[in-house]
Amino acid sequence: MRNRLTPLFAALIWCASAISAAAVEVKAAVLRVDYQTLLPISRYDLRPDDLGFAGAVLADEDNGTTGGFLGHTYETSHIAAPPEQADAALDQILADGVRLVVVLANAEDLLRLTDKAAEAGALVFNATAPDTALRDGECRGNLLHIAPSRAMNADAVAQFAVWKKWGDWFLIAGSNPADVALAEAFRRSAVKFGARIVEDRTFEDTGGSRRTDSGHVLVQRQLPLDTQDASDHDVVIAADETDYFARYLSYHIWTPRPVMGAGGLRPVAFHGAHEAWGATQFQTRFEELAGRYVRPEDYNTWLALRVVGEAVTRANTAEPDGVRDYVLSEEFGLAAFKGQKVTFRDWNGQLRQPILLYDGSITVSVSPQEGFLHQTSPLDTMGLDGPESGCTAFE
Repeated sequence: MRNRLTPLFAALIWCASAISAAAVEVKAAVLRVDYQTLLPISRYDLRPDDLGFAGAVLADEDNGTTGGFLGHTYETSHIAAPPEQADAALDQILADGVRLVVVLANAEDLLRLTDKAAEAGALVFNATAPDTALRDGECRGNLLHIAPSRAMNADAVAQFAVWKKWGDWFLIAGSNPADVALAEAFRRSAVKFGARIVEDRTFEDTGGSRRTDSGHVLVQRQLPLDTQDASDHDVVIAADETDYFARYLSYHIWTPRPVMGAGGLRPVAFHGAHEAWGATQFQTRFEELAGRYVRPEDYNTWLALRVVGEAVTRANTAEPDGVRDYVLSEEFGLAAFKGQKVTFRDWNGQLRQPILLYDGSITVSVSPQEGFLHQTSPLDTMGLDGPESGCTAFE
């Protein structure tokens, strides 16, 4: 009996030693820069204190499920800081030895923090900034984009409008810089997919209250006047990233038409009612954890850390260069509850992914739409394709 057990014990010892040798301690951080902003139009959209962080907790649980079998451990710290303290917060993260950082910040702060992280050899994941320039001439080799770009979101809307044969657009844009940038993205999408902007107007942000009685009264009086006498159109495209007027459009425009963009039917990375492709179990686990519905910021943070977890599992490394090289390779693919595996564009570090079109209640459709073809992937019909991108940091 003893002789028969000896090989078994030897095999167990070998397995234990192999797991020990392959063990990886994964330390990451989520840095959220908190800006002073106006309250949202709807109190349903008040920002939870754990925005983004709840997604990180769920990602650690998910990564730990697989990692536990391999001896991998995951520990993610969560830091919220105002803009003036963001650099100090990143300094502390780097001083703690963390080299994998998920950042929720605007483009200006993200770029500065990314450059600081690069000096320490750290890899940064962009969870919120939609600026197309970050995937173009302002790209960074140590910056990977989980959040869809404005160009991707605009293209997702444009494809659905064109698929519906709503080719004549009435574009209404806000006057704030982010609104102007989104409007330009929609103009590019119209050219790209053969739609026609028959009317292009600006809705001025006068700084009035959006939530008191005067808020809706002001909009109710102003919007019909500002939208009358428009050329014949099939659909209204709203560019209102600052959430000032677009969600009032559906019931206050002069000529009743479908509204898409920043109001009506909106492009999102994820939302709390999405159930297709196994998403129900994700939603259930998130709600049990956080006691609320998931937000895109939570999903993007979760997805960034799941990207890390997949790289650690498959490539057995948590080193920034190793993670980056693996996820940019053809070997990488990750299930993300969107019907197909998500992968990265190796020319600018953007995660290619389907975009959900959401009406505030359900997933109405998912882009890319049927019939929009690409030589590599239909997902590359949305956002900057390789020849369109001026990014050289990944060459």
